Amino acid sequence: MEELPSGPSICNYEGTDYEAFWGANRAYEDLAERIALRALLPPRGHRLVEIGAGFGRLADLYTGYEEIYLLDYARTQVEAARRRWGHDPRFRFVVADLYHLPFQPSVLDTVVMVRVIHHVQDVPRALQEIREALRPGGVFILEFANKRHLKAIFRYVIGAQSWSPFAREPVEFAPLHFDFHPAWMRERLEEAGFRIRRERAVSHFRHPWLKRLIPASWLARMDGWIQDIGALWKLTPSVFVQAEVDSREGPAGEGLWRCPACCQPAVEEEEAVACPNGHRWPRQGSLYLMRPL
Repeated sequence: MEELPSGPSICNYEGTDYEAFWGANRAYEDLAERIALRALLPPRGHRLVEIGAGFGRLADLYTGYEEIYLLDYARTQVEAARRRWGHDPRFRFVVADLYHLPFQPSVLDTVVMVRVIHHVQDVPRALQEIREALRPGGVFILEFANKRHLKAIFRYVIGAQSWSPFAREPVEFAPLHFDFHPAWMRERLEEAGFRIRRERAVSHFRHPWLKRLIPASWLARMDGWIQDIGALWKLTPSVFVQAEVDSREGPAGEGLWRCPACCQPAVEEEEAVACPNGHRWPRQGSLYLMRPL
């Protein structure tokens, strides 16, 4: 069994029925997020990776890409994505650790990460991994949970919440569940070498009684109308960011894979991805097991 260098704690969705989570009660959130992602995602490209892809909920939006990698820490989530999308030869399915991404420098056109960073303990380290894997001018679509949303502000004002939604530092409201101030996240992205190009504020109408009274498709359509203008003040529970890698970054690595244990270039074989130091990561067709299981 290969080993990875030690790193921060990881929120593991192994064995979780995430498809059930995205049932009818979250139809509005799903539709609103799709509107934002369609608006920010470059429609075509060579190679896209979604980090924390789960069962592949959003993967139908990526079909303008020649190679699509759905990556998650939980093998059961990746296998669910493979059942859903394995018929399409453009898709690959990767079990990997965000802190040890198995990709060479500057080999990805686009990275998408939705509903993931709110579980990330070391945000600067994760952003650095992503930036390194993106090519010069590559695009990163990030969704983050916003601590400065209207409900949090109201609860703080009436004394029902101890933490301030206006304070810059992240708040961990449950183990490995973080909300972020938009200004703090902007600073971390810029420090990692990203330039923010566009933003959208998402889920303006995320309230149980609204979702009971108004069809999800109507709510999402209204949300889409104001996502752009709402990004000026960012008072929604979710914010989407389109960021670009500095075009002055260095050359790409040779090949696609990098050994997550030693960071050496790795070669794809019939049954494994192997590096010169002898690390071998199993491959089962379109499924790549790039972390210890």
